[in-house]
Amino acid sequence: MNATTKSAGPTGPTGDIRDTRLADAISERYLSYALSIIMSRSLPDVRDGLKPVHRRLLFAMRQLKLDPDQGYKKCARVIGDVIGKYHPHGDQSVYNALVRLAQEFAVRYPLVDGQGNFGNIDGDNPAAMRYTEARMTEVATAILEGIDEDSVDFRETYDGEDKEPIVMPSSIPNLLANGAEGIAVGMACSIPPHNLEELCTALIHLIKFPNAIIGKLVDMVPGPDFPTGGILVEDADVIAAAYKTGRGGFRVRARWEVEKLKRGQYQIIITEIPYQIQKSRLIEKIAELLIARKLPFLDDIRDESAEDIRIVLEPKNRTIEPEMLMEQMFKLTELESRFSMNMNVLDADNTPRVMNLREVLTAFLDHRHEVLMRRTKFRLRKIENRMEMLEGYLIAYLNLDEVIRIIREEDDAKASLIKKFKLTENQAEAILNMRLRSLRKLEEIEIKSEHDALKKERAGLNKLIKDKDLRWKNISAEIAETKKKFSAKANPAYKRRTEITSAPEIIDIPVDAFIEKEPVTVVFSEKGWIKAAKGHVDLDAEVKYKDGDRAKFIMHAETTDKLLLFATNGRFYTIPCDKLPGGRGFGEPVRLMIDLGNEHDIIGLFLYKPEVKYLTASNAGRGFIVKSEDVIAQTKGGKQILNVKADDEASAICVVEGDSVAVIGDNRKLLLFPLDEVPEMTRGRGVILQRYKDGGLRDIKTFTKAEGLSWKTGDKTRTETDLMAWEGKRAQAGRLPPKGFSRSNKFS
Repeated sequence: MNATTKSAGPTGPTGDIRDTRLADAISERYLSYALSIIMSRSLPDVRDGLKPVHRRLLFAMRQLKLDPDQGYKKCARVIGDVIGKYHPHGDQSVYNALVRLAQEFAVRYPLVDGQGNFGNIDGDNPAAMRYTEARMTEVATAILEGIDEDSVDFRETYDGEDKEPIVMPSSIPNLLANGAEGIAVGMACSIPPHNLEELCTALIHLIKFPNAIIGKLVDMVPGPDFPTGGILVEDADVIAAAYKTGRGGFRVRARWEVEKLKRGQYQIIITEIPYQIQKSRLIEKIAELLIARKLPFLDDIRDESAEDIRIVLEPKNRTIEPEMLMEQMFKLTELESRFSMNMNVLDADNTPRVMNLREVLTAFLDHRHEVLMRRTKFRLRKIENRMEMLEGYLIAYLNLDEVIRIIREEDDAKASLIKKFKLTENQAEAILNMRLRSLRKLEEIEIKSEHDALKKERAGLNKLIKDKDLRWKNISAEIAETKKKFSAKANPAYKRRTEITSAPEIIDIPVDAFIEKEPVTVVFSEKGWIKAAKGHVDLDAEVKYKDGDRAKFIMHAETTDKLLLFATNGRFYTIPCDKLPGGRGFGEPVRLMIDLGNEHDIIGLFLYKPEVKYLTASNAGRGFIVKSEDVIAQTKGGKQILNVKADDEASAICVVEGDSVAVIGDNRKLLLFPLDEVPEMTRGRGVILQRYKDGGLRDIKTFTKAEGLSWKTGDKTRTETDLMAWEGKRAQAGRLPPKGFSRSNKFS
């Protein structure tokens, strides 16, 4: 059998093929992606305050008849309808959105009434959607109110098989009431929740005074009202500025109270925490700081929360002021947090922009006005249709025998009725569909009454359409009714939760208050290694050093102290003692803790004490006196105090004590002169202390003339009281020192 085969030619892509630069193609597609994220996912609509996923969730729940007075349905059923009909995204992301709408600690006015485990303020995850059930709340029904009355536009769903609302009618200002958060491409939105009763008051005022200043509106909406309560600590002008621009921030603190115990002891009870702070994570972070000894005022923290929050803080002792303890907690923990406000939303034209408070409220009122007009026209159409039917019924009653005859005898009863009584097609159809029991005399009277009532209602609606002031009066009445429905009197849950106070006075807490005070022994070696051993070790005790290294400075200190280091480059460096490496091992090179070059060395080490003065000197024989307050360095780079030239360096430093100065040079010449001849400066080269032909300044010391000059030779200390031979004026050369003076030309 012969088989003939035909090879298929190469097949290529079909359709519209265009040559495009890769950069242009990527730019075009990324722009489309960015716009999709902004308009269809991340930013809420200013009119109903909802993102598409929330809008679709509520619409799907309405379609399932999950009204507040109806039973619950499984969340899995709701999520299935949402992703199957309206929102083609992941089921978990949609379920997370539904869960958040049901969490009382996340949403000020929950839109979903959940049954089952919907998570908690500790951050625990909710149960799977197959275990939880949901239905709408009264707030959700207020957002959907009038959706079946042509109040908003609908569009086709993603598959074209159904319709979904573009925006909700929303009889409440949900954007500000529940707030919103979202991150889009190149922009973000962050709006805190507010009290609905206060918002309604501002809306009614804005209807009456359309040009009301923002300051007046802020008087009615004084600030956010977070579902977790707390205390908002910002000045009124800061809050007003945020609402005026649409951007700002609010500091929120936890609410606390002092609980008295026996014997003068007390503990602090935290009953409310800032918004969006997970309680378990908050306690965990505080415990970590406690273990790291960064909370010296706090002894312990316990979580005794049940349904209400109760976090217990135990102070170290009863002498600590509660205000001081809480100020420390606010500074170091999330018991004080900042909520940023950025009212970047989509306006009625679907354009993202930042709005201020008045613009957001005005946009909602404009939406309510449009909804009222559409609902009124929808009702008018319904009335017209109904009146048309009723008028047809009345004609039938007046000519009942003839109507019955036509229906019994005529082949085309509908056409005959239209021709005989000049009926419309709808009227004729209604008469033919009328039940026989409707032919009672009572029914005729009821139809006439209904017709008169509809006629009167139609007149009122036509008047409403023509009169703008009447429309705004109607809207104001609707908002007043909403205010009454969601007021604190109607339900205590609607009462303002977040207290608003002015910014608290700054309590000055010393920096060392945040460090637990413990004794340490600071050891600094000749090769520049430093460490801090716990406790006050005997200064003569044996200390281990690296081979070839030995002690240079050793002193007792506290972890709250600061070390001052003076280097040959004329700079002072500052190191807190709590930052020093532990006493085990050899410590660490000090050059890792400060910016000190290898060509320079440390020549002085002191504990910082206020009102202490130091006499600094360079190898060139120049020097001056400087206060300890003037040498504190804020950075690792230190602070330049003694200026030295390239061929010079700092060579000596001592604490100023007494009334005289002793200077000795490399040439072994000693000079004594009065201390008051040395000036006090904050920075510079200083004045000449001693002149040299060869070498430079070796050491320097201050002393009291009446007590004599002392120096160490080996383990012994010698004192010379007859000093006349070496006394002179500053900047002289001096004479050879007394017999027995140290051969190292050092005073110590």
